[in-house]
Amino acid sequence: MPRMGGGGRQTFAADELAMVLSHYDLGVISKIREYPRGSRRAPKLVLKSERGRFLLKRRAQGKSDPYKVAFCHGIQLHLSAKQFPLPHLIGTRTDNNSMLRLGDYIYELFEYIKGTPYDQSPEATHDSGKALGLLHKLLRDYEVKYQPPTGSYHNAASVFNAFIQIPRTMAQRYPNQSAEDARQTDDLVRTLRGFYDDAVQRVEDAGLSDWPGQIVHSDWHPGNMLFRGTLVVAVIDYDAARINQRVLDVANGALQFSILGGNEDPLTWPEGIDMTRFKRFLLGYDSVPDNVLTRAELRTIPWLMCQALIAEAVIPIATTGLFGKLDGGVFLEMVRRKCVWLQEHAEHLVAIVDG
Repeated sequence: MPRMGGGGRQTFAADELAMVLSHYDLGVISKIREYPRGSRRAPKLVLKSERGRFLLKRRAQGKSDPYKVAFCHGIQLHLSAKQFPLPHLIGTRTDNNSMLRLGDYIYELFEYIKGTPYDQSPEATHDSGKALGLLHKLLRDYEVKYQPPTGSYHNAASVFNAFIQIPRTMAQRYPNQSAEDARQTDDLVRTLRGFYDDAVQRVEDAGLSDWPGQIVHSDWHPGNMLFRGTLVVAVIDYDAARINQRVLDVANGALQFSILGGNEDPLTWPEGIDMTRFKRFLLGYDSVPDNVLTRAELRTIPWLMCQALIAEAVIPIATTGLFGKLDGGVFLEMVRRKCVWLQEHAEHLVAIVDG
């Protein structure tokens, strides 16, 4: 049975861990430590044994559909065979299965790769874009064995539903808010809905729905990469992988690797993005042979970035009224300012890459 550790994070029970490890051939284990990253509902341990270092994970309930896990593992095994940088899955002792099912739980064992975080340098940004380009190239003709997910932040029902829910959630969170505060929330949501609708229409007019889909990572951001210096040594977390047009992955990556934040007050955050990192990410992507973005794809990127930014903000705020620990209304005002900037600079953003 799962146990709770510090901060509400689930941990492994001793008998559970012994049972799981009995299914792997790791030799003598000399050290075990918790790996407190990622979902609190998916405990992880770093194991040091005579055969190397490994990362053991129990998948969170709700993310343990064996067919979805098999789909994700198939992608990782394919990429591993192509020498793409990622932690290799370790098979079980008896049947070399990449997932271990015990009772209601699924366990995974990975090669442990030590790395450093993203340093925001132009060189690391370029290599991050290059890694995405290589992933897309290697998965372009990958034949799936299980039904892949679809859907994205573009023209998403979840985003439209969030626009409807946010005023209700904010009213529940702040029951003593004034009528003026409530009106400002309504106006802000209405403005963001207008930005989102406009961005959707521009991308559809460019022909996105007619472009071919392929397997994409769908969660390309610095937290899912490990570096040594400025080089990507491992890309992790394939749970969001799905079939989409590749430019959806590229635009979200361009946003994640160029967005500018700041302190605990989002209203002080810069409106724009880091133009150098934006350019270097896309140039890194295009540096992969036979994988260059088309001009039509490039022209959709600022509008997809706007959609991705809005989607990432409104969905959690619709649920809790907060973005992490930040006030939802304040955070949405920051998003509004950034969307205005993206709209005003859309042509320039395309030109600095396509020019």
